[in-house]
Amino acid sequence: MQNQTFYSNGKLLLTGEYVVLDGAKALAVPTRFGQNLVVKKGSNQLIKWVSFDADETIWFQDTITFEEIKNKSLNETNDKIKNTLIEILYQAFMQQPDFLTTEGYEIETHLTFPRIWGLGTSSTLINNIGQWLQIDAFELLSKSFGGSGYDVACAQTNLPIIYQLENEIPHFKAIHFNPQFKENIHFVYLNQKQSSKSAISNYLTQRHKTGKIISKINTITYQAIDCKEGKEFAKLMEQHEIIMSDVLETKTVQEKLFPDFKGVVKSLGAWGGDFVMVLSKENPKDYFLQKGYTTVLSYEEMVLQ
Repeated sequence: MQNQTFYSNGKLLLTGEYVVLDGAKALAVPTRFGQNLVVKKGSNQLIKWVSFDADETIWFQDTITFEEIKNKSLNETNDKIKNTLIEILYQAFMQQPDFLTTEGYEIETHLTFPRIWGLGTSSTLINNIGQWLQIDAFELLSKSFGGSGYDVACAQTNLPIIYQLENEIPHFKAIHFNPQFKENIHFVYLNQKQSSKSAISNYLTQRHKTGKIISKINTITYQAIDCKEGKEFAKLMEQHEIIMSDVLETKTVQEKLFPDFKGVVKSLGAWGGDFVMVLSKENPKDYFLQKGYTTVLSYEEMVLQ
């Protein structure tokens, strides 16, 4: 067996966070950052697994036997990450049993973004495993992690997309979205990683309110794609924040952290962590640096063009 390498893009959800789970149309973009999966021949019916962060430090390392995967041997003595990995590989085995008929594997994963950024460590892994074993990455996601699947769609598409779930089935299409005002868009890391899983479960307790707002979010998504002016785009993102703030019964990130900012700050994905999108006339870098937020990326630095 020759060494094989697979790559998947990271992701950002610009509109439709949370409500994408209930069928809203969301605008998502793949990032310049992602993750590689390298598969080498191994032995002894084992998978020797090593995961590297962007700075080449190892953030996970373990050995998993084929038997552990076939029997889905999850136990409390395991590292939580190992249990998650066994769960994913078990679901992969259910789709493609042949992959455990070889001698073994040595597998490495290499992130090109710091893991704490939350740009899709799990979704890029799942899509890479899908490519490697030639199985459906969306099915793999729904049976292991759950979630809307927009992140897997970004993992395998090199252009912005409109994404929608219809009857739990993912539909997405690549679109032309390359804002003329992109020099006015930045992305700021909030210095804390947010768990998508727990954010989704919190949202599910509020989802009874979503029926009324899905058409509003859909309209915002389409208007945002067609926007010619930064001012108009900022206004739409502000409206989106107000709508979601009401659904989630929580203050917007701008109210909480940046009330004095001249511009608009919009949450992306799970509220309360990871990246926010910042829209402003002036370069906002100094403002955020003074507040202790040192990771500020321009649209061009972040988004795959």
